[in-house]
Amino acid sequence: MQVHNTKTRRRLKWMVPATLLAGVMGAVAVMPPPADWSDHLVQALQQYNTRYPQEKVFLHLDKDYYAAGETIWFKGYVTLQGLPSTQATNLYVELLDKNNNIVQKKLFAVFNAGAPGNFELPEAQKPGVYQLRAYTAWMLNFDPAFTYTRTIEVFDPAKKGGPAADSTAADFSVQFFPEGGNLIAGQANTVAFKAIDNNGYPIEVTGTIKDPKNTAIKSIHDGMGTFEITPAAGSDAFQAVVKSAKGQSKTFTLPAVQTNGASLKVFNKGARIFYQAVPANMGDTATNKLVVIAQMGQQLVYKALLDVSEGRISGFIPADKLPSGILQITLFGNNGTPLAERLAFVRNNDRMEMDVLESDVAREPRKKSTFVLRLPDTLQSNISVAVTDADAVPVDKNAADIVSTLLLTSDIKGYVYNPNWYFKDTNPATLQALDLVMLTNGWRRFSWEKIAKNEFPEVRYPYEQGVTVKGITTGVNGRPIVGGKLDMIIKLPVDSSSMFASAPVDEKGQFNIANMVFPDTAYIYYQGSDAKKSKDVNVKFDIHFFDRATQVKIPYPLRVPPAIDNNSLKLFLATAAESNKVNRAINNKTVYLQEVNVNAKKIKPEETTEKRYTSGMFSGGDGYSFDLTKENPTAYNIFQYLQSKVAGLQITGDLSNPSLSWRGGKPGLYLNEMQTDISMLSTLSINDVALIKVFRPPFMGGFGGANGAIAVYTKKGGDNPPANDPSIKGFQLYKKAGYAIVKTFYSPDYSVKKEVHALPDKRLTLYWNPNVAVDTLTHTAKVEFYNNDFSKRFRVVVQGITDEGTVGKLEQEF
Repeated sequence: MQVHNTKTRRRLKWMVPATLLAGVMGAVAVMPPPADWSDHLVQALQQYNTRYPQEKVFLHLDKDYYAAGETIWFKGYVTLQGLPSTQATNLYVELLDKNNNIVQKKLFAVFNAGAPGNFELPEAQKPGVYQLRAYTAWMLNFDPAFTYTRTIEVFDPAKKGGPAADSTAADFSVQFFPEGGNLIAGQANTVAFKAIDNNGYPIEVTGTIKDPKNTAIKSIHDGMGTFEITPAAGSDAFQAVVKSAKGQSKTFTLPAVQTNGASLKVFNKGARIFYQAVPANMGDTATNKLVVIAQMGQQLVYKALLDVSEGRISGFIPADKLPSGILQITLFGNNGTPLAERLAFVRNNDRMEMDVLESDVAREPRKKSTFVLRLPDTLQSNISVAVTDADAVPVDKNAADIVSTLLLTSDIKGYVYNPNWYFKDTNPATLQALDLVMLTNGWRRFSWEKIAKNEFPEVRYPYEQGVTVKGITTGVNGRPIVGGKLDMIIKLPVDSSSMFASAPVDEKGQFNIANMVFPDTAYIYYQGSDAKKSKDVNVKFDIHFFDRATQVKIPYPLRVPPAIDNNSLKLFLATAAESNKVNRAINNKTVYLQEVNVNAKKIKPEETTEKRYTSGMFSGGDGYSFDLTKENPTAYNIFQYLQSKVAGLQITGDLSNPSLSWRGGKPGLYLNEMQTDISMLSTLSINDVALIKVFRPPFMGGFGGANGAIAVYTKKGGDNPPANDPSIKGFQLYKKAGYAIVKTFYSPDYSVKKEVHALPDKRLTLYWNPNVAVDTLTHTAKVEFYNNDFSKRFRVVVQGITDEGTVGKLEQEF
């Protein structure tokens, strides 16, 4: 069964990735005219699928909760039409605060549909709820509800516990969803409902529908349930009196009763999905001829013509050969207008099965443990593995995994509480609850009405391949240069490499260099020339969307994660605080956790950037110093750079005109030790900044220093890139951010002696590997790691995807 379904998945989705670049970036094949309007719908779906293939993202994190000072380790998975997106190259990941301000953002390189990454949380990171957002450029062309988001909570390790529980009485709301979308008069209707509190979390409720039968209702899982109701023609909208588990009672109004149109009933029996059209008026000739179309992953899987006048109003969809996922069933009228819609979840035995074949667990301090994982018999499996302390690291049961994300939540609009629960087994109660999710959430990746009229989304963000540098050249008269070229010398400070490039200028004066791959930041020295080889040419580079400082609009409200057991939280925070002390000791000793230990030569005070730039009262003080001459910052400006780097300093709002606050007031601002304002500093290029000093309150170096101060210093000649290099003489400089350099996870080898081993080992994540090597002959993978100083139990989490698109997760404690 599993192999059969896997083959079906490939057959269902195989053709799309090969046509991606041709379909999206080039011409679309012209289809022959349809035979009738129902064929036109099928043709529209095929055209949409070819031109707009569906890309998805999932992030596997090493932990569910973090403390300031820790590192968030993650592995990004990218799929295209249900298969690993082997053509994807760019994954954008952002860390947002509760006000949707970008705290950190990075571009990660995707290889073989996977992208390892990390965000380092400084010890000054403000505690609270944050959101990770991950997407490709292609995904930005569609509804932002389908970008990947995940809520995480960051704690202050100096505190012994989390925030106090909210003791106020929680309000609640109930939504009602007639099956198929309409409440039909004179017919027996199934109505689903969903009850949530004021935080968006489900609550259990009971109540009564004020119909002739006083129908009783009761939620059966996570605030969801159903009831049957048969409204008479001419009935007013019914009222529902609902009581929460805390005794609060409220009245809600059900959707209006319809006397025309149609509805759709669905009975999911697993191997077969039965459906029945329910016309509002059997004598209405407008609904005599109906069509049922079912699609999955934007591909047609079923079509049937119905004739109400002849009694053909039902049928079944064979589902045993379909891959697991959401099936959208839509009922159309004879003019091609959608009348009703129902989602059904296909649940087949096609998961990526994994287990632990062998284990040798060492619970003594600094001893080695070994696990051998057994994986599916496929050509290739792409997996990531995290091993954490099972006692000291809290677990968020509501954190979606790769299975529930790619098969369920990434295809519906609406919040699903604890989505992993629906995949724990195939018991009738679990499948019934999963069907409640289908009844209470909508699928809206595209609009049938629009694609039937050939109204397709505007492609504002082309499918990316590598990093692109593009722009326009103009002459002294401001008009675009026709012909000519742009010569470039590209230097990479990270590895001291250089390359040469020449980009032709087209008839519009535009140039474009695509498919560039480089880490960190490229220094691009450029010189433009026209067709007559005159170098009197101005060059303007396009600003990539990721380089702009914009406030992100999240489609859903930020939900506070469920509270953690206080004892678990205390242990977690105490260990994280000790780990931060160890890391500070490592940094002070200039010992770097790499293959070898490096004892760096300490720079003399008179050689420091701060010594060369600051004077008077600016040369000392209590605060932070950021030497940008030793960095290649890619932040939009200094305010984005400083976000979350300084404890107590609040930088919110539009980063071009941010709001600054420290201890209830605004810090003083200085540029080269002269008082300045936000507008001046916000427009200052981060590439021109040598040093930023942030003084804690109070600062006595100038007026208005009771709330601290920010002092910015622009670069002097010696700190700019060498302009006297003969190879770049006469060229101008442009900095382009490339792929983020991913830090190597530190995994000590205690079988050898190193200086760093003298320090305490307080790691909470004992093993993290985003790309575990899989033996293609035995289909096994070996995981080896050394214990820390205290862990007795381990939690092993494995997530991954096969080359055939099946996904799976293994979680086990030892």
